[in-house]
Amino acid sequence: MIRLFRNISQKLLSEGKITKYFKYAIGEIVLMVIGILIALQINNWNQERILRIEEKAIVKNIHNEYKQNKKLIKTSIKDSETCIYTLKTLMTLMGKDEEFIKAANIDSLFFNAYNFPIFRPSENTISGLIQSGRIDIIQNQDLVNLIYEWGRTMKALTDHSERLLIYNDNQVLPYLVKHYSLKDMDAYGELQWKNKTILKTDKLKIFENLEFENIMDDFLYKVLITKNKLIELEIIIDNILKNTNND
Repeated sequence: MIRLFRNISQKLLSEGKITKYFKYAIGEIVLMVIGILIALQINNWNQERILRIEEKAIVKNIHNEYKQNKKLIKTSIKDSETCIYTLKTLMTLMGKDEEFIKAANIDSLFFNAYNFPIFRPSENTISGLIQSGRIDIIQNQDLVNLIYEWGRTMKALTDHSERLLIYNDNQVLPYLVKHYSLKDMDAYGELQWKNKTILKTDKLKIFENLEFENIMDDFLYKVLITKNKLIELEIIIDNILKNTNND
């Protein structure tokens, strides 16, 4: 086509038809510009189509990932509720007489009270999006806002969980090591001891100690914060699932 235009132009020049040549040249330029614009439009359309295919795959991955996170967080919330319930039960034993305390299975209560949940969700898809700067590919602004809200709330929970672990290691566990039998507690965990400790210990004395009551009260408060953060995250998960459900 270009060769044809060139031949016509040369013929017009050789015949001395300058005016017609310029008109023809302008027409040729206009046609070339139109062709370029059409090519650019097609290229832009194709790139947009590829982006939307990529976006659809990302949204699907987010949905599948957070369906699993929904299951994980339900388990964590249930574990936190068990922890809270047993801590409150132990608090009701403080200052009571021996017969009242012996009626409770305090070894089991202690194991469940300090078996607090650590929530570790899958975040591969959204972490990859944020780190690569590709989050702008998602057109649903509500979903984008939820992803950032998830990140902020998850960081708050992680920071609090770290403080809870430190408190357990620095306050709770050292106290129990001195005043209680960890073996008797661990009979209800993975160690599954068949026999209790044969070492001399008066485990009931712990329920007469104000320091221990304060440790339990503070620990209970921290676990309650954990549960509240988990509930916040569950609400965010539900909203993410709604915004990624393409069924």
